[in-house]
Order: sequence, then structure tokens, then C-alpha cells
Amino acid sequence: MGRLSVTLCGIEIDNPIIPASGTFGFGYEFAELYDINCLGTFSFKGTTKDPRFGNETPRIAEAPAGMLNAVGLQNPGVDKVISEELPKLKEVFHKPVMANVSGFSIDDYVTTCEKLDKEPQVGWLEINISCPNVHGGGMSFGTDPNAAAEVIRAVKKVTTKPVIAKLSPNVTDIVSIAKACEEAGADAISLINTLLGMRINLKTRKPLLANTTGGLSGPAVFPVAVRCVWQVSHAVSIPVIGMGGVSSAEDVLEMLMAGATAVEVGAANLVDPYACPKIIEALPGAMDKLGIQNLSEL
Repeated sequence: MGRLSVTLCGIEIDNPIIPASGTFGFGYEFAELYDINCLGTFSFKGTTKDPRFGNETPRIAEAPAGMLNAVGLQNPGVDKVISEELPKLKEVFHKPVMANVSGFSIDDYVTTCEKLDKEPQVGWLEINISCPNVHGGGMSFGTDPNAAAEVIRAVKKVTTKPVIAKLSPNVTDIVSIAKACEEAGADAISLINTLLGMRINLKTRKPLLANTTGGLSGPAVFPVAVRCVWQVSHAVSIPVIGMGGVSSAEDVLEMLMAGATAVEVGAANLVDPYACPKIIEALPGAMDKLGIQNLSEL
């Protein structure tokens, strides 16, 4: 293993840097800017059983030290992802990719995961039970331990690849939900998804987002994310992927010290499309300053 290498659910990746779902498309757009094979892997755009147009616009609003989004899981549906998006990705990315899956019912999750599990390019299935921007699905499964466990249990029955439960911080006790997912068979936990937020236009006296509320991401949420990673990693025995406001090599090391095995980078990609390769390049120097020889030590 190299100095930056880590093992995630039995799969070795060159470094722990993973662009987060929803901020990296299906990869090939970023491949026009740099060789995305420098990444550990990435989590592609949230995929549902059926095509989704997403929420009405405006979907994005600025916030102090971050942003609000209410895109609403816009995607072409799992069949087109498999027939159109993955072949284009295969031309530019030669590592296992993480498939992010959302749904509005247990059957949605099962159908989508069963199809993606058969794809050789897919290394992990990240089950999004924490999206705050859709009505009647997403986060409704991730706020209750029993409902979260039911999704994971159903998905595990039809899949062979590692299943990662992506959790919401918009709960009172995130540890109980993580434990329930672990007991249901989850191979890893990823957290946190966005915090629920809202902005108001002072002139119109109406919400800035057509959806009224949206998910807050960016540096503003980093301390919350570190706290959640710390709590969950000390409560479960499966790997934890940390995310939420990560924008530097130092942030990555802090997440790993909190207990994460790998780190997803989200909003930073929208601020600077080269954010992830810059973080990877800066990691060895940041490690040297702290006397860290290998990331696996952390």
C-alpha cells in the first residue's frame, strides 16, 4: 500500500479522497479538466429507479460559509445511467466507482440497487436515506432507526457489493441510526448529508429557494460533520466515510483523526473544480508537518 492508500470495505483505494454525490456528476465532465483517475474513487450523481426532473428553480442559494441546494435528485433514472452514463464514464475512469442510490419506497431502493450491483464498474453502493430536498422519500427513511434498517436489510438481500448507508444530521440521535444500519448488514456508514436550512429574500419577503428549504453544505457544516463522524465511528465497528465542508488537506486529516476511513468532498468541487486534485497533492506535505508517515496510521 502507498503512503496515501486506504482500504474501504475490502477494496484498496490509492487515497481517501472521494468527490461526493451530486457535486461531480457522472465524472466525465470533470475528466475534461484533469485525469480523474488521481481520485480514490467518486460517488456519482444520486440515481433513482425512474427519471426525475428535480425541483423547480431557483434551486441554489448562497449562505454564509456555504450554500443551500434543493436540486431534488434530478437524474435520468437507473436504466439510462447503466446504458448511457456508465459507458461514457468507463472511457475516462478506470477504477471502481461508488453508485449513489435514492428512492421513495423500499421497492425503489431494491430495484435500483439490484440493477447497479450487476455493473462491473460499480464497487460500492451508497444508499442515500438522508436527502432533505425531496418530498415523501429520502430523509424520511433516515430519521428513524427501524426505517433505515429496513432499507439496508432489503438492499443487502439483492446485492453482493459493499452497501454504505448515507445518514442525515437532521436527527436527534445519529448514533442509534448508524447502529441500526450496522445491525441490518451495512458494510460502512457515510455522513453527513446536508443540514436543513432556509434563506429569505428581504425585498420579496419570500424564500430564495422554490422548494422553500434546502440542504446547507460547505465549510459552515464542517464542525457538525466532525462531531458526527467522531460519535458514529466510536459506536460502530464498520468503516465510516466522513463528509461535510471538507475543503483542504488539513480538513481531511481532521476527519481521519475523528475516525473516518475515507473522506468525501462535496461543495468544494462547485467552488473550485480542481479542489480534489489540489487536496491530494497537498496531503503529503500536511502529513509531514504532523509526523504522519501513512494515512492508515490514523
